[in-house]
Amino acid sequence: MKILVANLGSTSLKYRLFDLADGQERLLAKGGFERVTDYARAIGDCLAQLKENGAIQGEDELAAVGFKTVMARGVNGCVRLNESVVRAMEEYNHIAPAHNPPYIAGIRMFAERMPGTPLVGLFETAFYQWASEASCRYAVPEAWHALGIRRWGFHGASHKFIAERSAELLGRPEVAARVRDLYVGGPGAAVADPPLRVISCHLGGSSSITGIRNGIALGNSLGMSPQSGLPHNNRVGDLDAFALPFLMRSAGVSLDEAERILCRESGLKGLSGISNDVRDLVGQAAEGNGRAQLALEVYVHQIRHWIGAYYLELNGLDALVFTAGIGENQWRIRQAVCEGLDQLGIRLDAALNERQRATEGAIGAAGAPVRILVIPTNEELVVAREVKRHLENNPNHHTTSNLK
Repeated sequence: MKILVANLGSTSLKYRLFDLADGQERLLAKGGFERVTDYARAIGDCLAQLKENGAIQGEDELAAVGFKTVMARGVNGCVRLNESVVRAMEEYNHIAPAHNPPYIAGIRMFAERMPGTPLVGLFETAFYQWASEASCRYAVPEAWHALGIRRWGFHGASHKFIAERSAELLGRPEVAARVRDLYVGGPGAAVADPPLRVISCHLGGSSSITGIRNGIALGNSLGMSPQSGLPHNNRVGDLDAFALPFLMRSAGVSLDEAERILCRESGLKGLSGISNDVRDLVGQAAEGNGRAQLALEVYVHQIRHWIGAYYLELNGLDALVFTAGIGENQWRIRQAVCEGLDQLGIRLDAALNERQRATEGAIGAAGAPVRILVIPTNEELVVAREVKRHLENNPNHHTTSNLK
């Protein structure tokens, strides 16, 4: 079963092709395009590349195209992307302006080009379906909550992968199996003590922290929108709700302009005034640039804030996991996050930490109570697995045209 996973950004298209036949999970091809201005052409080029390298002979070999969709009003989990789902995504365009519009455009173009191939989305909010109501509520009137003003949480595919893989590495196969089947049967039966307590740090252009007990997410640092939580590359992160009306009244900034600044000119870029790339900021900070250093310190401060919150809620910790581009590669960020936490059982091995780059491995000090792990995430594989399950559980989808 060949499943193409398309990751659509505001100016990019990245793809991976998996073959999940006969219980195997093989990556057949991967690639991508940057600075995309014509998505129809990019999709055509993607499919052409797959044919040229022999990964597929024709588009009809694809069992489905899967998408790491972000959010949709009233929709969650892994679903066929029909017209009603796409319209539900459009209702949240203003909440996820950097994510939903390009995904919707790409989905419609795939549907036009491949009308008989199922298009399936795994929503990033799915992993938090079993978080407590208290962890998801804002202190707003019930009518506001009914509109969807609540903490949703994102990066669900990444944190789900970390929940499963960390359980395997920590010798808890029953927890790994629970995570693997989560979207099919829910949490299922309780897992025997002792509990497995993991904090997953997805640190990249967009960042979030999740606390995980026995494979189930307690919540996520991201809230109602992907602009919340930690500072992101150029998105603001958490901000007092009254800052926006204050800015509009005091500086005469329009709502549209404020939204643009919060989404494109804030975060690490806004703090540093230099770059939205941590690699640049680390280099500039080393040369004495104070604003670059401040941006890194704010970023680390917020990471530690959320680790502390979930450490308390978990009543301890078995593993602290770093993943995504920054988490997997930036040893200085990992060092700063873990500094001075020895009384919590979090102790790095400095040499191991400095050597660890983009591969799976342990970086904690020998004998420390908390394991510290680097685990490269694989969101696309999670999407492909769930798309396969969805197709197997809904065989009639193969006879239904897209966006109907």
